[in-house]
Amino acid sequence: MVFLILKIGCVYLAGVGFGLIVNLPYRALNLAGISGGVVGWGGSYYLVDSLPNTGIGIANFSGAMALGGVFAMIVARIMRMPSILFDVPGLVPLVPGGQAYELIKNFATGHYSEAWNYATQVIWIAGSIALGFIAAETILRIVHQVTTYRVAFRKKM
Repeated sequence: MVFLILKIGCVYLAGVGFGLIVNLPYRALNLAGISGGVVGWGGSYYLVDSLPNTGIGIANFSGAMALGGVFAMIVARIMRMPSILFDVPGLVPLVPGGQAYELIKNFATGHYSEAWNYATQVIWIAGSIALGFIAAETILRIVHQVTTYRVAFRKKM
């Protein structure tokens, strides 16, 4: 349990550090770290990845959906800032950088079968992250339209 808390703390610091590198406003740094460490990686990715019979694609999909759709858009509306400020630093722990490195290394050394395995992992992870963002955006837009329609419908009556 202590190791998990240490991991979440390090991922939080990675989100804040990436926010500093890309010059986020100082009032968004803490929430950017929370979006990466607590919501995206710790709350969704790690929990789903630890479940039996779930793959890395489903874990990345759930992490991107919780981070990109739910948390980032809600916090962006509360803070009156663009949601991209909370999306990008939160994505840092989910990006398949290790697999991409192994892909290039194996390709350069001539191990093409291993490189192909890593290429499929990178494509699978990147696609699941993109689908997670698209699904979350679509769901939140539908919810927003339904609530807007209900308010407009009540005013007519």
